[in-house]
Amino acid sequence: MNGVLLVTGGCGFVGSSLCILLKANYPQLQVLAFDNLKRRGSELNLERLKPLGISFIHGDIRNKEDFDQIGKIDFLIDAAAEPSVLAGIDDSVDYVINTNLIGTVNCLNFAVKHKALFIFLSTSRVYPFETLDRLSYAESETRFNLLPDQLISGFSQLGIGEDFPLTGARSFYGATKLSSELLIAEYVEFLGLKAIINRCGVLTGPWQMGKVDQGVVVLWMARHYWKKNLTYNGYGGQGKQVRDLLHVNDLFNLIEYQLQNPSHLIGKTLNVGGGLDSSISLKELTTMCEKITGNTISIPSVPENRKADVRIYVTDNTEVTRLTGWKPTYTVEQILVEIYDWIRLNEEKLSKILN
Repeated sequence: MNGVLLVTGGCGFVGSSLCILLKANYPQLQVLAFDNLKRRGSELNLERLKPLGISFIHGDIRNKEDFDQIGKIDFLIDAAAEPSVLAGIDDSVDYVINTNLIGTVNCLNFAVKHKALFIFLSTSRVYPFETLDRLSYAESETRFNLLPDQLISGFSQLGIGEDFPLTGARSFYGATKLSSELLIAEYVEFLGLKAIINRCGVLTGPWQMGKVDQGVVVLWMARHYWKKNLTYNGYGGQGKQVRDLLHVNDLFNLIEYQLQNPSHLIGKTLNVGGGLDSSISLKELTTMCEKITGNTISIPSVPENRKADVRIYVTDNTEVTRLTGWKPTYTVEQILVEIYDWIRLNEEKLSKILN
């Protein structure tokens, strides 16, 4: 693979990981990491990018004039986002809308200008939380489980598919991502943009600076590592909410395929996640973190639901596998062991951010 590839959000968790993996696998590819360094911890990735010959461009996707310093590109991966599900709910909506929607418009216009392939990282949060919570479920000792027979379309025994209903509220984060998806479809139809949309589930792995509202897997491991407290929030406060986990390396494998084989994927929207085999509840996550770290911490219950929370989300990867042959490879345990080893090896610098 040759040419110039721009990654917006290139110093964030996903963006920096993709930059590094793409440069390592394709040394002849010119990789540009574009980032405003707003998120705490993103500055640590600068020292990881530079030795590989990845060019850092300090800029903000909200400012279209910041794109003027970039030059011609062949590929654009839009990994820039305000990723918090709580963004705009208890504070101003300006940043999440300007970043996740206006910023995407600037990226789209730049891709059109250079006739670049555009890969957009969207989110499973485009699906309305109330509709997801209407799915029938059973409760076991450690988790909620979706039942096989449902009255809502877009569901299979493997999880949520691309045709799951989109009517309803989802969060400002999810709404801005869905709005961007709709605009991308118009750019493909009327402006000739070559674009692929990936609706990602819970992405995680080393170098994710986890917080309560985003990056909860890393947060859970970090709190166990440093013996800090957590809480089980919502749905009775038992920690039985379920998500599927996708290692960022598995996402890279899909992105690599899409960059090399885009023709049959242009205009497609694909659900991309760890799937049922890589799903875990918070209670099960606690057990695994205890096993890996050897530490037990206090996790009190807060029964009340948080705004825009979801009981269960598991990705059905059927369509993306059919079109690309891609399947996730990392198990939950492999993901957690990698995160633990990363924290242990970088304890001093990460303690200021994750502790």
